[in-house]
Amino acid sequence: MEISPGETTSNSLEFPSILKGKKLLLATESFGPVNGVSRTTLNLVTYLRSQGVNVAVVAPEISTGADSTHVVASPASASTDTDSTPAPENIEVRLQGYPLPYNPELSVVYPVRLSQLYARTFQGPPDLIYLASPASLGFQVLLQLRQQQNRVPVLLNFQTDLSGYCEILFPHPLDHWAVWVFRSVQGYLFRHPSVRTVFYPSLFVRRYLEKAGVQDNKMMNLRRGVNCEMFNQKKRDENMRKQLAPNGELILVCVSRLAPEKGFEFLSEVVKKLDERSFKFKLLVVGGNKNPEVVKEIRDMFGHLNEEGKVTFTGMLKGEELARAYAVGDLFLHCSITETFGLVVLESMASGVPVIARDEGGPSEIVADGKSGYLVAPHDLETFVDKVVKLGGDNHLREQMALESRKMGEDATWEKINNRVAWKLAEALEQRPEQQTAENNIAIPVYSWLLLSPELRGYLTSLLVDMRLVGGLGIIVGVWGGLVATWLAVQSSFSRS
Repeated sequence: MEISPGETTSNSLEFPSILKGKKLLLATESFGPVNGVSRTTLNLVTYLRSQGVNVAVVAPEISTGADSTHVVASPASASTDTDSTPAPENIEVRLQGYPLPYNPELSVVYPVRLSQLYARTFQGPPDLIYLASPASLGFQVLLQLRQQQNRVPVLLNFQTDLSGYCEILFPHPLDHWAVWVFRSVQGYLFRHPSVRTVFYPSLFVRRYLEKAGVQDNKMMNLRRGVNCEMFNQKKRDENMRKQLAPNGELILVCVSRLAPEKGFEFLSEVVKKLDERSFKFKLLVVGGNKNPEVVKEIRDMFGHLNEEGKVTFTGMLKGEELARAYAVGDLFLHCSITETFGLVVLESMASGVPVIARDEGGPSEIVADGKSGYLVAPHDLETFVDKVVKLGGDNHLREQMALESRKMGEDATWEKINNRVAWKLAEALEQRPEQQTAENNIAIPVYSWLLLSPELRGYLTSLLVDMRLVGGLGIIVGVWGGLVATWLAVQSSFSRS
């Protein structure tokens, strides 16, 4: 049975039977209730396991511990198969790494051999590999796959704009250099034949991938889904509204990880301008960061508005608490310009809350300007403030946009999104060709008489492979190290001043 691209859409929610019982190694840079990317990955893992796919998750430790790696196994969700095949195990491997100072929940994974990951998950190579937002871990997997004799098909989901972070966190002119390095590394890794599909969430990301040289036939648009049962306007809590805005102030909501690159400086300027105009509002900021210095830095951006009770920080929320926080708002303000998609925007719309966002990245393709909210030029502070005042002061317009937002949210469900991924996985599995050995693909610049010795050829091949791995990892660690050093330098300058 050959699976054609057309079948990936025509089969709707039918699950490809070829995947049942297959071994999928899923490597991700974060796993758990950490951010939008990790929630997206968790949804995919849950869906695939419920359909009988044996998924092993490899991810960094959320916090550093004594053991560099541990494995947790538990029974998987019941398979839909009617036979008596045992259910796969939920294998989870955590790797130790260096926590990023500005976000300790994310880590730069220490070097790890792919053969070790194989041994700790399936005691051998998997049938497929899926990389979620490949960075320090995903890059290592891709580098080493290039040297494998029998390459496992890879599908990856580009969900994090690492180069965008570099542009924000690095000082000029290092920012341009860092962006170029990241794009070059990503293009080099993604163009390899072992990578079958590169999922991208928006045209903004596709253009970036095109600049990196990724082949058109590999790229596939994959939007994110939303749980419309969890996030909807029925979660609106009037008692909560009275507590937040006892005098009937307009409630503005922002849901985001507290981090420098998430646009909080812009958001603070927006609410300060609103306050100067005597606009009655309360801002609810939902999100956290395990680094108290980062939390303090962001809270301090809002100055006297904190003391006056016009800004409330809830910390990280999830589940029903998060759903209530979305639904309690009158407007959702999205100020980040580094989002490849912007899951929080979609969750807000599903909650029936119109969005005002900066017109950059993924949100540009989610928000229908003038229908479900407004899009504003990324650096146009005054217009952003004007839109808040306009929409905040027009109850009828806000209600119309709330209805339109909800309709758009209902069009994107996780089941539909994850089913598309499943069919692409099945396609890669069905079309897996015979792979040439890595040795045959490596050109060793020595005289032909040296190649007559199998021992010498094996030694030189191994040496060349290790040199490539060390060089590639050096670039990755160098860029990540630069981010860490830059952040520490900035913090040091603040502390001295």
